[in-house]
Amino acid sequence: MAYSTVTTLNSQTTSINPVEATVNAIQRLTTDDQLGLLWTLYKNMGRSITPAAPGAARLQFAAGLLEQVQAMPHPLQLQFMRDLVENNSTPETRAYGVLTNNTKLAFWYQLAVLMDEGVVIPVPAYYKLSDVALQVFGDITRLEFGQQITVMRQTVVAMGVDPLA
Repeated sequence: MAYSTVTTLNSQTTSINPVEATVNAIQRLTTDDQLGLLWTLYKNMGRSITPAAPGAARLQFAAGLLEQVQAMPHPLQLQFMRDLVENNSTPETRAYGVLTNNTKLAFWYQLAVLMDEGVVIPVPAYYKLSDVALQVFGDITRLEFGQQITVMRQTVVAMGVDPLA
């Protein structure tokens, strides 16, 4: 088996579930590496990553939050994304926290579309994933379709703050 983050994780734990191991590896990345990985996953959908259909119906529940994010200046948009990853409690991360799991996945997909369009703070042209994040990306590309979607869903579901918890 080729060296990978999942292989390393599995040798350190008793977990043999590649989805769980990959999600854990993502969560160990720095905040900006997690954001960069989500961006890279979006940019590679349809090539090395299988796209997930976000569903327009799900996005209607996140429309208000997406509008709030679009109205923020770029530095605050980035801070909002960092707050989501770091589970910091803000009105916006709590609004995200009440979304359903699939709506959270659709939210991040739409956020990436808006970043690609330049409406939300774009990723700098010079940005490059760290070596560790690149290894995790490689692990994700080797997963089956259903596993890729599960990894992405579990990653974004863990973000934000559930005000009901």
